[in-house]
Amino acid sequence: MTFRTAEFIISNTDYKKCPPGDKPEYAFIGRSNVGKSSLINMLTNHKNLAKTSSTPGKTQLINHFLVDNQWYLVDLPGYGWAKVGKAKKHQWKKMIADYLMNRENLYLLFILLDSRHSPQEVDMEFLRWAGDNAIPLAIILTKSDKNSRNKTFTNKKALESRLSQDWEELPKIFTSSATNKTGKLEISDYIRTTSKQ
Repeated sequence: MTFRTAEFIISNTDYKKCPPGDKPEYAFIGRSNVGKSSLINMLTNHKNLAKTSSTPGKTQLINHFLVDNQWYLVDLPGYGWAKVGKAKKHQWKKMIADYLMNRENLYLLFILLDSRHSPQEVDMEFLRWAGDNAIPLAIILTKSDKNSRNKTFTNKKALESRLSQDWEELPKIFTSSATNKTGKLEISDYIRTTSKQ
């Protein structure tokens, strides 16, 4: 079942200013320009709920969206090669870490990876950090419409192989495309299921 309603609530740079923690929260993060905002728009049936851009680093704040009056989807700044200075990158890193480490109603962090590429070291570093800090997570391979099925499958297997070196149990991995709606129902249902646990 897809989501019925979604609305923007607030943007900020401090987890202490986030909405009251009385609803499950699902956050999305990944390298700059991996498709976080497009995925949120696809899941919520909105074209411009989350702001998208071809310029890396468009999302610079913690953005909360209320879905079906039941839970929040959270668009986090990307990590990696956004064209910003070192000071801004450090500020984003601290803001993201503070949010992920201290937000008690964070049910799940979706880490987005580009399905067109084999695992990048910056992604593996972030995955290790999240795992070491016991942050509940799942992985979404984005932009699958720009890839052959074989290439997506090969890159997924490469990711699983890399993860198995550090993880006893692999996290859930989804494949998605904001263009052709691949993964929409699977990800939506997963959110609904975990929110009831």
